[in-house]
Amino acid sequence: MPEQNVSSPWKRFWDRGGFWKALLLAAAYYALYQLIAVGVFFSIGQLGGPAGSPLNVLLTTGLPIALGGVLLVAFAWSIGWLRELFGPQPIRGRGWMWIAVAVVLITNIARFASLDYAAAGFAVVAAWLLTSLFIGFAEELLTRGFVVNLMRRAGHSEIVVAVASAGIFAAMHAANAFGGQPLLATALQVGYTFAFGICMYLALRVTGNIIWPILLHASTDPSIFLLSAYPGAGPLTPLAGLGNIVVVITGLVLLIFIRGRVTAKTEPAPQFAS
Repeated sequence: MPEQNVSSPWKRFWDRGGFWKALLLAAAYYALYQLIAVGVFFSIGQLGGPAGSPLNVLLTTGLPIALGGVLLVAFAWSIGWLRELFGPQPIRGRGWMWIAVAVVLITNIARFASLDYAAAGFAVVAAWLLTSLFIGFAEELLTRGFVVNLMRRAGHSEIVVAVASAGIFAAMHAANAFGGQPLLATALQVGYTFAFGICMYLALRVTGNIIWPILLHASTDPSIFLLSAYPGAGPLTPLAGLGNIVVVITGLVLLIFIRGRVTAKTEPAPQFAS
């Protein structure tokens, strides 16, 4: 008797891809992440001590995003996408895409070189580095993993894939306005995260594996958070101060050069035993 080759309706739904499914997944993830964050805050958040302390950073920021990453991995497993998401990219990058990687890396180095490490302390720096690894993993897996894959499966061109990935990434940060962040600061953050998202897409393309944008993202957030809290002085301080502007210009300019398309994947026709 021939073996049946039928995927579940759940898997077939996601395998067909599409922008609205990418938006649905991002919204569902964000809602679940917020629930986790609230639950952690009210259950064990008080154990972390004062805001900004190492344990507080790990418990109230690191733990919720780490659990969010676990949810994303579980979801990828449920639809059979783990190997696809963490495997080689189906389309090759171009040499000019390394510009995005270099710009982000150089601005991150400039920020780290401009920190007042004596004021911050080893424990705070280490806590933010670990927490940012969780942030990079979860946010890149969602936006440069799932969103990119869903858009490609729907047959969209790579420039549309990049815009959707960066746009959803930026939209998730727009919700910070509901948490009391000033509207102007939120608008600036949305603009930055969109351009940064384009740079991360280019990093995905040119390196060929999602691990590298995860690590690049993981080195970006702590450099920003720590520099804002513990600014120091040094020869790279002017570049560190202009880092966000440089990333925005780089992302928006390089966006117009993105080309290519991945052939949409089709689900094989079901074969039933006769």
